Amino acid sequence: MNVPLPDVPEVRVVGLPQLTTGFDLVERLDLAMHLKVHGPLEPMTGERLAELAETISLRGRGGAGFPFGKKLRAVAKASIRRGVRPVVVINGSEGEPACRKDTVLLNRAPHLVLDGALLAAEALGARTLVVAVTRNSTEISLRAALAERGLSDRRGQQLRARVVRTPERMVSGEASSVIRAANGGPALPPGRRERAAETGVGGSPTLLSNAETYAQLAVAARIGPRRYGHTGLPNEPGTVLLTVSGAVARPMVVEVPTGVPLRYVLEMAGAPPLPQGVLTGGYHGNWIDAVSSHNAVISRESLATVGGALGAGAILPIGPDTCPLGESLRIANWLAAETAGQCGPCKLGLPAAAGGLSDVLNGGGPAALEALRQVTQAVKGRGACKHPDGSARFLLSTLSAFTDDLAAHVLDGGCGRETVGVLPLPAPGYQDLEESIPSGEKLAVDWTLCQGHGLCADLVPELIRLGADGYPALADAAVPVHLRGRAQRAVRRCPALALRIEQPPAEQRPALPATHRRALGSGRG
Repeated sequence: MNVPLPDVPEVRVVGLPQLTTGFDLVERLDLAMHLKVHGPLEPMTGERLAELAETISLRGRGGAGFPFGKKLRAVAKASIRRGVRPVVVINGSEGEPACRKDTVLLNRAPHLVLDGALLAAEALGARTLVVAVTRNSTEISLRAALAERGLSDRRGQQLRARVVRTPERMVSGEASSVIRAANGGPALPPGRRERAAETGVGGSPTLLSNAETYAQLAVAARIGPRRYGHTGLPNEPGTVLLTVSGAVARPMVVEVPTGVPLRYVLEMAGAPPLPQGVLTGGYHGNWIDAVSSHNAVISRESLATVGGALGAGAILPIGPDTCPLGESLRIANWLAAETAGQCGPCKLGLPAAAGGLSDVLNGGGPAALEALRQVTQAVKGRGACKHPDGSARFLLSTLSAFTDDLAAHVLDGGCGRETVGVLPLPAPGYQDLEESIPSGEKLAVDWTLCQGHGLCADLVPELIRLGADGYPALADAAVPVHLRGRAQRAVRRCPALALRIEQPPAEQRPALPATHRRALGSGRG
């Protein structure tokens, strides 16, 4: 039952809107309507802007939660020390299937995001603005917004602005991937840790944050820290954008003040009254149980207290009619296939961890559980980017949150429930690094021919691993286009001719993307 989220789902608000002001009037706020709704924005010095960010405790809303004021000061300091102008980057690359808040902002309120980024650019003396996006609708909206402001990448302009398209992949939204794409390379982590504030786009100090962070900055700059602080909790003032999906009647993006009970947000979306668990923070986040979801409020601190995470603002409940370990295995397989293939913990560790969870579900017993714990722990802290750490966090959280189901699978052969597939994943053939035409292909084995040579697992370990019996075990995931070449090589190299790539039925094949521009839909209902 996997149903991918639309680009722009239904948008709701609790209390008075700030980021979503004007959404009840039009589907997209062009520049004229944006100024009518929000009013003009006066420039600020770098020191005043940093003080504003610190006063309202503004942290990055992309997942890491780094203090924005501290990041702003670091970029300014590096720029002055090196005598070069910095670069400002809006990270709108939402490659995670469960997140749509930045996409909603960039599609419906692009000028609010641009306001915050241009405010920072003016304060820092930046002459380059880069916006990274993943989706067609978002790119169309951003290019239209830049044109409305007379911004482009032409030489001679005081500020050069450009849009960079990144593939719809989990690793593409990582900061170093965005910078590498902006520098003309692939949207992959470079394999070495570098601070964007020191060396980013073009080697210059770079201020990089996600779309919601810049939008929050623009709101606070207009209304001031005192009025901004009247909404939400004293230690985490303002509102938060959440993407609520999973076992809900109405997937939505909702703007809520911090301090609102999580259970209220779940009720609004039509979640089960007593969910088995709620995944907080997205697919690099943590599960919390029904009791914790009932007691928690929307805030970084409150969710952390009950073992959850605000992260990128994704909230995903699951109901009592599905196997939580089976649901988690679907995500683990997808996370394993999302590897950049550049380091052992990601290329080998994540497929091994997903395979370990599959072994647990398929009757591997205590030995399989212990092996899963060991391989997951071994992945942590050793990757070239944060993808292995986030994926390991998700897996370890799964084992901690669903102990009864885990015991049923380890000791009794299963929990007796099927996997419904309520957690959203991309449509077959999500975008790849070089082309955006989907494939939807899957690997399959003819077991009457397979002789267990194991060459396939060596060639594409992201999708195939060898089981305890020496025969291949396939990840239940579509072949990503960026792995298609190696999958085809594995098929050709199979000595027994047992491996093949299956095409999806014609009715399930996604249509090719349209070449003409289309008006944005409402995303409502």
